[in-house]
Amino acid sequence: MATYTFPYLSPHQSRQREPTEWELSLADAIEGAFAKGAHELDALVAALNASRVRPQDGGKWTSENFTALMRDLGG
Repeated sequence: MATYTFPYLSPHQSRQREPTEWELSLADAIEGAFAKGAHELDALVAALNASRVRPQDGGKWTSENFTALMRDLGG
């Protein structure tokens, strides 16, 4: 069976640089939170605060700083 290749989509097609180690750790923590059922923002923030990944300023995760970071990383 032939492999369908058009249109080609890459999960990283909009990436402008490689993610940092901190960004990769955050992605792992978010994925782990989702896997444990944290599907609402408050549950996700609580799971991140229970993880070893802290915001870059070293404080606690809040709904506000998490959504601001996601907006910055997505832009």
